[in-house]
Amino acid sequence: MPLTDAPLDHLTGYRPDSRAPRDFDAFWTRTLAEARACGGAVKVERVTDRFLLRTVDVDDVRFPGWNGEPVAAWLVRPRDAEGPLPVVVTYQGYSGGRGLPTDNLLWSAAGYAHLVVDTRGQGHDTPDPDPGSGTQWAEGFMTRGIESPEHYYYRRLMTDCVRAVDAVGELSGLDPARVVVAGGSQGGGLALAVGGLAPDRVAAVMSDVPFLCHFPHAAQIAGEGPYVELAKYLRWHSRDRVEPTFETLSYFDGVHFAQRATAPALFSVGLMDPICPPSTVYAAYNHYAGADRTMTVWPFADHGGGYGSNQATQLAWLHEHGLRPA
Repeated sequence: MPLTDAPLDHLTGYRPDSRAPRDFDAFWTRTLAEARACGGAVKVERVTDRFLLRTVDVDDVRFPGWNGEPVAAWLVRPRDAEGPLPVVVTYQGYSGGRGLPTDNLLWSAAGYAHLVVDTRGQGHDTPDPDPGSGTQWAEGFMTRGIESPEHYYYRRLMTDCVRAVDAVGELSGLDPARVVVAGGSQGGGLALAVGGLAPDRVAAVMSDVPFLCHFPHAAQIAGEGPYVELAKYLRWHSRDRVEPTFETLSYFDGVHFAQRATAPALFSVGLMDPICPPSTVYAAYNHYAGADRTMTVWPFADHGGGYGSNQATQLAWLHEHGLRPA
């Protein structure tokens, strides 16, 4: 597979002009305040025995997300660990959900608590009720409600992701001062969003090959994956929908969240990635407001990035930053 974008020496300096809408902060302050005002309790059920696991405990968690609607998550942690534990909150890639606890044992094996957040409408356990947001013009989720920021799908999903961090404070045995948000692809973009929307609640951001960044450029150059949904939509609505579409997307762009995030951050990029082209990743990375930021470059990687090797990199980085279990 060839390089899908610019050479590395160009990418490292790629910092395109990208300005958030004037009411960006007000929009998100109002959105999160409305979600929190809906209230709702965090519900926890111990389900370890259901999965025949002996060295970890598993809780089936439901926490209030967008509009107070319940969002599913797994909480996996070492059995008999003395808390409070640092917690890694992970968000999922496009079309994926929380899966099963047995899919998610790395972080508990390393001594962390792990909150695995489901994705509304994409996972099996968190539906996305129709909010009456208009027509979905293309397959997938990228154009769902894209007529306005108020109704766009990712407004609901990103709110869920912030509320997951809120829920950490209500789960026993976890340390709300040591919350790491993480994910790959869509999950990496969501981790960036939470880092920018809740900088006071996040101790570190780990964003791998992040999606949802630098939308206008991504829609033009991505050869595969969800950005193509935008291109298909605009192919048929290019007369009157191009500017309004990117105006909506500007409220959800990882570049704008990166401009507001201050926690230490570890990014990764695959230079042969056709789904999240490297320039879109570097656009967010080079706009990241926090001074402590690191990029792991996988020169011959596609959208899988470093695959299993990246996990060892993440563990070492967290230890270097003092975010390790006791």
